[in-house]
Amino acid sequence: MAIEAVDVGEVDISCLADRTVPGMVRTVVGMRLAEWGLEKVADSVLLVVAELVTNAVRVAGEREIRVRCVREARAVLVAVWDSSSERPVTRPVKGPEDFGADARALDDGYDDGTGGWGLPLVQALAAACGVAEGETGKWVWARVAC
Repeated sequence: MAIEAVDVGEVDISCLADRTVPGMVRTVVGMRLAEWGLEKVADSVLLVVAELVTNAVRVAGEREIRVRCVREARAVLVAVWDSSSERPVTRPVKGPEDFGADARALDDGYDDGTGGWGLPLVQALAAACGVAEGETGKWVWARVAC
């Protein structure tokens, strides 16, 4: 993983997609938020980071992803790039009554259809969010107010 701090207000991470990447990126961004003195919004920003990076890892396969975290005057901007043209889709969130014991829950690759909480969480935590198409791939971004 290559990590480059462009200036005191920015983190820029480029790496190959892997299931361990969301945790590593959360750690790096968490340290930067502490340096910026933004502990009061750290939980929200880190949840947004984890959700956007996890989605990028899922669609990128083993290709490169890029994560940028920028401190703005009254917000933290999180942007995640992947080369896939697949746009994020918010699935309907299921309620607690839809969950039950499932013997297949621990099987590799099993999807019980109860996912889809990530983007609604990002939308709830962010002051604004969206998708910006690039020449290749897309940037999915969220701005968390502080």
